[in-house]
Order: sequence, then C-alpha cells, then structure tokens
Amino acid sequence: QVQLVESGGGLVQPGGSLRLSCAATGSIVSIRAMGWYRQGPGKQRELVANITSDDITNYADSVKGRFTVSREDWRNTVILQMNSLKPDDTAVYYCTVDVRTDWYSSAVSHYWGQGTQVTVSS
Repeated sequence: QVQLVESGGGLVQPGGSLRLSCAATGSIVSIRAMGWYRQGPGKQRELVANITSDDITNYADSVKGRFTVSREDWRNTVILQMNSLKPDDTAVYYCTVDVRTDWYSSAVSHYWGQGTQVTVSS
C-alpha cells in the first residue's frame, strides 16, 4: 500500500502565495506521474497540474503562469507552488500519484491524498 501525506494548505489573502507538499510512502518501486487536483465549493473536481517522471508538466489554463508543480524524487514528494492566488482558487486540493508497487509487474496504481483546504479570502 501507498500513503500520501499532504501539507501546506491554509488561509491566505488574494495575491498571496502558498506551497503545498505531498509525500508518498509505502511499497514504492517507482513513481510515474504526480500531480494535484482540486474541488471548489459546488464544483467538480478538476486537474490543477501534473508532472511526469520525465519532468513534463501540464497545467489547467486557469493556473498557468501562477502555479508551478515540481517533484523531488529522492523523497517521493510533489510540490505545488501557488502564487498570485485568487478567491476562485479556494478549494480542497488533492495530491495524486501513479505508482508501481510490484517489482515483478509493470502495473501502475493510482492513489489519492486526503485533501488539504486552501482558502483565499480577505
């Protein structure tokens, strides 16, 4: 099994910054893509950003130029640096990883974090 531990959420004023971190632990052989989704009040869950094992990144149009996703493979961690935050960024942010857990199989499993609240308000 794989566990994801998220940190870094909180309350911030519009224009401010937050840094989310998510560490994966457990039976990990290798990690493929890592990323972040979010679900705002009354909204569907949406992709915010992800990053592949080749460091190829993908961002939602709404966060391009403001958010940066990165990974620290040596500690199985994905980071989301969020700048110029807006009230519309208010949501629960979920970390996701695609992990290979079996040395004898190339199968990849998808895991979700428990979510961390980000509130942007004055």
